[in-house]
Amino acid sequence: MSNESTNSPGPAKAARSRYSDVQGAARFPVKLPIHIKSQTGNTDTESENISANGVLFHYDVDMPVGSTVDFTISLPAEVVGAEADVQVECRGRVVRSGEQDGRRGVGVVIDEYRFERR
Repeated sequence: MSNESTNSPGPAKAARSRYSDVQGAARFPVKLPIHIKSQTGNTDTESENISANGVLFHYDVDMPVGSTVDFTISLPAEVVGAEADVQVECRGRVVRSGEQDGRRGVGVVIDEYRFERR
């Protein structure tokens, strides 16, 4: 009998390892409106913090680690020096999900994004 299955890292350990790789970016405590598009419906929330690699937001529905999420971050016009808010359409992967400060926090790595002016 082989020991490969006992000694190989499980999916949870692999996900934690990948999360550690992207967690190194400086995080900024910026509260920005976020619109989440998911299989269970659309909802609005706000960011808790944001970095070059991803975003942490509050979401009351469980989002399993590894799942894909589409969301839009709104950058206020007065902050970006535009006449209208700038929308950043994002697609990412959930790398962390759990209770934080009495609310569910979801950490997402942004894999793709594009700016859209409205």
